[in-house]
Amino acid sequence: MIKVGDTLPAATLMEFIEVEGNGCSLGPNPVEVQPATTGKTIAIFAVPGAFTPTCSAQHVPGFVAHAADFKAAGVDEIWCVAVNDAFVMGAWAREQKTAGAVRMLADGDATFAKATGLTLDLTGKGLGLRSNRYSMLVKDGKVVQLNVEEGGKLAVSDAATLLAQARG
Repeated sequence: MIKVGDTLPAATLMEFIEVEGNGCSLGPNPVEVQPATTGKTIAIFAVPGAFTPTCSAQHVPGFVAHAADFKAAGVDEIWCVAVNDAFVMGAWAREQKTAGAVRMLADGDATFAKATGLTLDLTGKGLGLRSNRYSMLVKDGKVVQLNVEEGGKLAVSDAATLLAQARG
């Protein structure tokens, strides 16, 4: 499992872009993790899947509500990562009103989750391999804080915990 001090793995996440511009086409666009985090401070949180009850009611809204606080603490971007496709993440972003606050990134085949060792096997529940619920603070591609949840909880990967860590 990835730990504090490790560099994020090379992986490609996908982001649904609704407005064409800055070299981005409409629809899914690749986000190469390593170059996208170079020289930046990124707050990343992951959820097992889009539209899940706890994630929709508490996790994403908490990060959206605190987006300005994260910026004030020196965080350049907030990423939400889930094992879904980019179209689902785009629909969830619209529902959660994340535009300008949180980038909703798809890890469709769980490549990033597997590379970090932060997987959750929900095959027995018909959901396949998912991401653990966690949050991390990344500076220049290196993990400086990591908060991994125990099964079924939302206690340490919430926005308030990671924001306190970002403030130092």
